[in-house]
Amino acid sequence: MLIQTQSPTLRPLTTAHLAQTMTLMGLNALELRQKIEASLAENPALELLEERHCPTCQRPLAHRGPCPICSLQHQPADDNPIVFVSSREDFYTPSRKLAPEDMPDDELGAEREDLPIYVFRQIAPELPQDARQLAAYILSSLDEDGLLRVPVVEIARYHHVLPSRIDEVIRLIQHADPIGVGSTSPQEALLVQLEVLSETQPVPAKAADAIRNGLNLLSHHKYMELGRLLKIPTHQAKQIAQFIGDNLNPYPARANWGDSHLPAENEMGVFHTPDVVISRLSNALNSPLVVEVISPLWGKLRVNPLFRKAIKQAPDEKAGEWQKAIEEASLLIKCIQQRNHTIVRLMRRLVVLQRDFILNGDAFIQPITRASLAEVLEVHESTVSRAVSHKAVQLPSGRMIPLAKFFDRSLHIRTALKEIIAQENKPLTDTQISKLLKEQGYAIARRTVAKYRAMEGILPAHLRVQAQAQI
Repeated sequence: MLIQTQSPTLRPLTTAHLAQTMTLMGLNALELRQKIEASLAENPALELLEERHCPTCQRPLAHRGPCPICSLQHQPADDNPIVFVSSREDFYTPSRKLAPEDMPDDELGAEREDLPIYVFRQIAPELPQDARQLAAYILSSLDEDGLLRVPVVEIARYHHVLPSRIDEVIRLIQHADPIGVGSTSPQEALLVQLEVLSETQPVPAKAADAIRNGLNLLSHHKYMELGRLLKIPTHQAKQIAQFIGDNLNPYPARANWGDSHLPAENEMGVFHTPDVVISRLSNALNSPLVVEVISPLWGKLRVNPLFRKAIKQAPDEKAGEWQKAIEEASLLIKCIQQRNHTIVRLMRRLVVLQRDFILNGDAFIQPITRASLAEVLEVHESTVSRAVSHKAVQLPSGRMIPLAKFFDRSLHIRTALKEIIAQENKPLTDTQISKLLKEQGYAIARRTVAKYRAMEGILPAHLRVQAQAQI
């Protein structure tokens, strides 16, 4: 009886709490500030107390400086950062004059580059002039998952070309980043990704057959039936399913797939304030990192106590409306606290994993995914994606980068590629660059080199030859 009585009231509250927390999670500090200001203007039950309080422990604070308790936790180990929430007015600003190489660059933009433009930039150097219009049409026809739902025959008829010509362009698009984009179905996208992956690492036998013939069984975790279909043991079918789940994505354009496709640096705007500030506790070599998650609030957000008292004398026609205002104010406060708590947990783990990258630069980044971090934090992958999106991080050098860059799994390889090209005496082909990268431990195929080169805005070898000849 107790469960039946509570269930109707608890379920909507839980759903509303989760939904609003996820919405707030995707906001950066500036957007969160605008959200709070709008709520303060609309909701009479919500109040901003003009006193400084710690956003985490709610202790009253002095006029300046972060919370002395939360910002000075137990003595950390070398790789264990100090992470806390700090108000916008308290975050660290470097006192030293930055060197030119340390100056914040134009790596941050409020919006991601459109997928069609991003893919077209990669394949443009390899596209014949007469195929560019075809590629543009195909890319503009992709759905939100990066799949092509328009039949190839229809495209061929519209442009008066053979279907085989359309297939050639689609094939080129499929091997751009994200791999599999432009496929006509999730199944085809998986097969393309598997083909590319097989060039650099072993893939389980029968994996392609599982995708071609047993995709429905895979999606429903029917491993015994899949094993019978492929004539393999059940445990081997589970291994194939695990491999596919860990490495492939049937919807290539979804935000949490692969490397974050950030716009080229010269096409991006600049964030003037960070959402997270990372500094060093001291100048010692093994000094712990200090991570401040910026809260847009200077005062303390609370439910107005006078409004809460006044509801007892509220007219009958206003009682429901006032009660709803109190519930909405209370929910917003709880959701902001949950948002901050989740971002603190995420940054604590992320800074440990990427310490070398934070201190030493792009070549030292560790290839990690949102999915792997979500598993460690025991949260849903979409929670990590929202916590990362549209947020900027200020590094100890003063440089500002997108938080999504911490998940760029090809950044260290692209950095090595740029170094190779910077040191070349004469332009190297993609095949030659691929061999040099393999000598450095990066086993990537020639066309992957072409993709990474295009992502960095570097011309193919024959065009670099022409550019040198004109100098």
